[in-house]
Amino acid sequence: MNSPEPKATDELVFVPLGGAGEIGMNLYLYGLGDEKNRQWLMVDLGVRFGDSRDPGIDVVFPDIAFIEAQKDRLAGIVLTHAHEDHFGAVIDLWPRLRAPIYATPFTTILLKAKIAEYGGDAEIDIREVPCGSRLDIGPFDVEFIAVTHSIPEPNALAIRTGAGNILHTGDWKIDDTPMLGAPMAVDRLKALGDEGCRVLVCDSTNVLRDGVSPSETEIAEGLAKVIAGAKNRVAVTTFASNVGRLRAVVLAAQKADRHVVVAGRAMMRAINAAREAGYLTDIHELLTENDFGYLPRDKVVCLCTGSQGEGRAALARIASSTHPNITLNADDMVIFSSKTIPGNEKSVAAVQNRLAEQGVEIVTADDHLVHVTGHPRRGEMKQMYDWVRPQSAIPMHGELRHLHEHVHFAKKLGVTESMAVLNGNVARISPGPLALIGEVESGELFMDGRVIIEADDGTVRERRKLSYVGTVCVSIVMDQHGDLLCDPIIDLYGLPQTDAAGRDLGDTLFDALETVLNSLPKKKRRDDDFIEDVVSRAIRKQADLAWGKKPVCRVLVSRL
Repeated sequence: MNSPEPKATDELVFVPLGGAGEIGMNLYLYGLGDEKNRQWLMVDLGVRFGDSRDPGIDVVFPDIAFIEAQKDRLAGIVLTHAHEDHFGAVIDLWPRLRAPIYATPFTTILLKAKIAEYGGDAEIDIREVPCGSRLDIGPFDVEFIAVTHSIPEPNALAIRTGAGNILHTGDWKIDDTPMLGAPMAVDRLKALGDEGCRVLVCDSTNVLRDGVSPSETEIAEGLAKVIAGAKNRVAVTTFASNVGRLRAVVLAAQKADRHVVVAGRAMMRAINAAREAGYLTDIHELLTENDFGYLPRDKVVCLCTGSQGEGRAALARIASSTHPNITLNADDMVIFSSKTIPGNEKSVAAVQNRLAEQGVEIVTADDHLVHVTGHPRRGEMKQMYDWVRPQSAIPMHGELRHLHEHVHFAKKLGVTESMAVLNGNVARISPGPLALIGEVESGELFMDGRVIIEADDGTVRERRKLSYVGTVCVSIVMDQHGDLLCDPIIDLYGLPQTDAAGRDLGDTLFDALETVLNSLPKKKRRDDDFIEDVVSRAIRKQADLAWGKKPVCRVLVSRL
């Protein structure tokens, strides 16, 4: 395939809408052409998970308004791999874009399984491509280059255009002995370097760490050693999509003459997808959670979801003794073969504490070699730069501190043209030097139940305020002249029972309510809006004096 000759007006630009300045919610756009007729290629469409800052929100999407407004010029969406932060938004956001999706077999199978389970009748245009494929997507010549990561079939993308070549690494590390799949296609990376790489857009997650990451094979040996030394039941929790790690656990269990029970829909979905894609052909039959209670304590290993402390996952229910089929006892063991994602520390600690209360032994990567990252440390990043020899560098997939450190690191490696590009920035790759040339709309969308809402529409902000200060509801019944027909009713939600002086806070606020009602001018007693306003202000002021906080106050005036 040959990239077309560039036009004089062609610009090659990079626009991240997620994943640049944060870890998760990856969405990257590459644009080619003049500003009014630019063709776009989207790389990944992922999510991040809600945290304590977003009450009631489980999943957060990137705001796609910018590209949605010009979806007729979106040539395609390429998925680098099947982690949620790279493809988790497809089911919900694809109907707004309707561009063809390109993915390798495992990613395609897992995405279709998710659609069947959660997507209902969604008919998404997914075009499966073989690993190592090279194809034209609009004006972009895209090659899938195999890399290694913590999931089957991770890909870097060589994106060739008449205005310059790009290597978009996706998530990667260097693992010469992966538990699943082939090692990195180093020859293709070197070939792109020989051809000429205008810019390397590279994973920054572990740029703060020196050295190189251990191999998955070393982790498999560590897991086998721990499982072989266990006396009673063993539960192992890890990311469901890390099929190589699941295989390592199963092989370790088989070697220790133990049966493997799988608990958690996401884990079983990943296993089924891996088998359909031709992986996991060397493992014995796996049992379901219904079989757990019939196995001797020293003959079982339970693979379970919940490594991030998710409340509805198998491990959290096991820890709280609410799982219908699985129970752990004192001197059983739980292995956390995972890293805690920033923001999940409290949830993970809560699960571990509940397990500890039951006398369960907890094993983490701090104790034994039972987990390794899927992202490159500085030694591996240097190797990538040596292979590709880019003219310039743009860090991605990292918080701001990671991006800035990556810029400095690239310059130490001799790449003088390097800069951080944040969500919403428009960076010109060519012609001319790398430069920021504009801003586009970016931000977040919240999945609130079954409804997608704008992050700034006030719903979550109000919920957040309610969680901090509670609410007071006041009901007032008057006749048409403004005379009270019965005593007002005041209800407190999320407020303490007593004020700072030890007096009942409800009584204190009721006194303030009576005072303001008795002081209402006769002419204003027929004005419901006025009454609601003055009562609300009086209640909030008195609560602040007595408690130190101003609750949300809702006042309902009824006329009979």
